[in-house]
Amino acid sequence: MFGPSSTQDDPEPHPIPTSLMFLATVINLPFKDFTLISLGFVDHQFLWVVFDLRFLEVNPNGKVPLAKFDENWISDSDVIVGLIEEKYPHPSLATPPELASVGSKIFPKFVAFLKSKDANDGTEQALLDELNALDEHLKSKGPYVNGKTITAVDLSLAPKLYHLEVALGNFKKWTVPESLTHVRNYMKV
Repeated sequence: MFGPSSTQDDPEPHPIPTSLMFLATVINLPFKDFTLISLGFVDHQFLWVVFDLRFLEVNPNGKVPLAKFDENWISDSDVIVGLIEEKYPHPSLATPPELASVGSKIFPKFVAFLKSKDANDGTEQALLDELNALDEHLKSKGPYVNGKTITAVDLSLAPKLYHLEVALGNFKKWTVPESLTHVRNYMKV
């Protein structure tokens, strides 16, 4: 386990203070953003470093983000945020169970549309259907998924919607339609 102050010239690991939570990331992914945004909501210090290939020693599959809780390394953003909520419950990030799946299909539909080379394969419409469902939910319950309270679902959706807007704008010249006002406002918050 190499601490963030390790270098190629000084390869010896430096211990990570046990009072800090440690988070390692590699590239700009929505799952990393979800974890960082969630950590920003809790009143606890954490140490964030860009992934060092030596971390493959503790995380052979290379999955990121990677966080250390006590002596355990966790590489699933949902599990990491769950542990953040458990260890640092104020303010709460808990999402009511009935709202936990709101927007959950947007990211896979976005990826399918982004990868699609056939304009008539229905992937754009599938994404629009999911965005419409989110828009309707926000219209009746907003401004956030759980009304006026930000929860882990919002913190998970925010980076995914950001990546959707950037990637589809760049590769497909596509943006979230103006008619989806609640989604567009949600993306600005």
